[in-house]
Amino acid sequence: MRIAVTGVAGFIGSNLADRLLAEGHEVVGIDNLAYGVIEQVPPGADFRKVDIRDENLAQHLRGTDTLFHLAAKNSIADCQADPLDAVDVNVRGTVNVLVAAETAGIRKVVLAESSALYEGSQTLPTPESEVAPRSFYAVSKFCAMYFADAFARYRGMNLTALRYLCVYGPRQDYRRTIPPVMSAFIIKLLKGERPEIYGDGSKRRDFVYVDDVNDFHLRCIDDARTDGNTYNLGGGRNYSVREIYDAIAEMLERTIEPEYRLDQAGEAQENLGDISAARALGWEPRVTLPEGLAHSIDYIRSVLSP
Repeated sequence: MRIAVTGVAGFIGSNLADRLLAEGHEVVGIDNLAYGVIEQVPPGADFRKVDIRDENLAQHLRGTDTLFHLAAKNSIADCQADPLDAVDVNVRGTVNVLVAAETAGIRKVVLAESSALYEGSQTLPTPESEVAPRSFYAVSKFCAMYFADAFARYRGMNLTALRYLCVYGPRQDYRRTIPPVMSAFIIKLLKGERPEIYGDGSKRRDFVYVDDVNDFHLRCIDDARTDGNTYNLGGGRNYSVREIYDAIAEMLERTIEPEYRLDQAGEAQENLGDISAARALGWEPRVTLPEGLAHSIDYIRSVLSP
């Protein structure tokens, strides 16, 4: 099939494009390179440097069968600092993508939502039915979710929504001002510097490896059971930030003690997704944490080497 991916130069999008090409699909990659980097776009993709808010977006999507909409302003800290831009990218941008998909006659849209929608939930593991956004980022994704629901209801759009927990692996967003914990810890420890932990290290996160997420992405293309449904994609358990730090430090044989900083606003103390709906379709997270961390370390070593 000919498949479009927004955010193709980002972490999940570039890994997905690689996987789609390996499976024999054609890939149209959409990205404005505000967050992603051109070097991550697979050579076999038909890359278009286009913003998802572009009024002519539909012309880039014509002839594609399925659209994965992954592009977003997805840093909680950045969204807290600039809520107007968060709304512009995550809400207006998503609505523009949905309008363009309808105009282009796309058969199916797979929409990246976020486990940040569960920030205020007290239920663990959290099912898809329980939504409690708190941060500006989560609220922007919440608004986009309801617009997507309206497109399904009033326009008959075939949508599948995915709520990723903490996806990690090669190409994770290590260039951010505040990178995700795994990338941040690995980079600092490889350089012999003290990593920073925001808070006391007790926050717990549900980590899932990017290849496992892409297993479910592929399932969404042609498994009609996913049509019209929402799925959590997580690892099935969670770990404290300090546990992750200790695991990485042990693998790298470093004894550096981290530096503790004031907690960041808007982040949940704990997340853990109920992945029973995805498991009911035969999906299962396969990559263990040690395996995933080893792949992540190898990748960051390669990009840091001169």
